[in-house]
Amino acid sequence: MPTDTPHVLLLEEEPVLADITAFRLELLGYRVTCVHSGESLLQQLIDHTPDLMIIDTYVPDMSSMELINRVTSDSRYGHIPILVFSVEADLEAVQKAFAAGAKDYLVTPYDPAVLEHKVETLLATQVLRK
Repeated sequence: MPTDTPHVLLLEEEPVLADITAFRLELLGYRVTCVHSGESLLQQLIDHTPDLMIIDTYVPDMSSMELINRVTSDSRYGHIPILVFSVEADLEAVQKAFAAGAKDYLVTPYDPAVLEHKVETLLATQVLRK
């Protein structure tokens, strides 16, 4: 069923942060699918292509940087922007995320206004690509 509502695929292992983030994004009018593992994210990509992915740096079943690299290297999904969530604020962690293919980075816990701005900016780049 086609829809103009942007779809966000959220990979967050921490249930409280996943619920808060999904709730915030849904209040802003986005459709959100939450997954809690890298394998679940990959399966969701096969079933439904999102407009944006948010991936935490802690992924229980694989390296988050390898997952991001795998997704961005795949011609079917490489165009989908990825926002990385992390508790790490150091430059090296940010550089690793960008090197893996992330388009933006957000330190958690986050300011909801900053999340909103980053999501809107990344989705705007998607609209320009279409």
